Amino acid sequence: GNSLQRILNVAAFAVSGYASSEGRHCKPFNPLLGETYEADYPDKGVRFFSEKVSHHPTLIACHCEGKGWKFWGDSNLRTKFWGRSIQLDPVGVLTLEFDDGEIFQWSKVTTSIYNLILGKVYCDHHGLMHIHGNRQYSCKLKFKEQSILDRNPHQVHGFVEDLSGKKVATLIGKWDDSMYYINGDGSGKPKDCSPSSSATLLWKRNKPPPNLTRYNLTSFAITLNELTPGLQENLPPTDSRLRPDQRHLENGEYDRANSEKQRLERRQRMVCFHFLDFHVSKLMHSFAN
Repeated sequence: GNSLQRILNVAAFAVSGYASSEGRHCKPFNPLLGETYEADYPDKGVRFFSEKVSHHPTLIACHCEGKGWKFWGDSNLRTKFWGRSIQLDPVGVLTLEFDDGEIFQWSKVTTSIYNLILGKVYCDHHGLMHIHGNRQYSCKLKFKEQSILDRNPHQVHGFVEDLSGKKVATLIGKWDDSMYYINGDGSGKPKDCSPSSSATLLWKRNKPPPNLTRYNLTSFAITLNELTPGLQENLPPTDSRLRPDQRHLENGEYDRANSEKQRLERRQRMVCFHFLDFHVSKLMHSFAN
């Protein structure tokens, strides 16, 4: 296939994952150690599996397979608290491999959440994303950090380069809306990314559902917790959809969801403590002998 078009699509895919984060400043649950989630869409040829594999530090791993490609990665965060804001620096590498052997790898950019104490809470993604390819092309994307007076926030700008370092395509867009590209180094590029310009559309965000959820979930994400007929007996007991607190929340039983969440998290802390205590005792015993 077209290798240049492929890396352009990979870049748009890497950016699109941030689209629904605008307006999502909190989350209902933290995954428990050993908690899993799997999805199988035979009609789309896609299978996905993820698991929380470490509690301290928190580490989540995933693996996904589709028609002609595989995607896997792990996710961890380093946090910095600045008083009125918090900075989240992702640690981990995402890998996308195609059946012809071409591989792309990248890491996520920094996420900051502002006005934690006073004012309207908002998040921003900023930093440099370098998509490394093992063949002809690589890509560098800059997520522009939002300033207080910025009238056009969430901008992303970057280039695709060949092995010699020549810029063969320019990418422009916004992480919460769309991404476009222009062939070449972008000289004389348009001032905006509207379809009427010379830029070609790579990705555009779907319209949000008419009734927004508290966590600003997409129409697709809303369906992921559904237990369809015949599904439950095919899931392992560790699957997220079987968490009682999550089920209570989906049913609108907020008090029961909160109390069950606290019970499960206390249980997790006890399990982790006993696990650590067991291994420390075993280690000390080996030293004594």
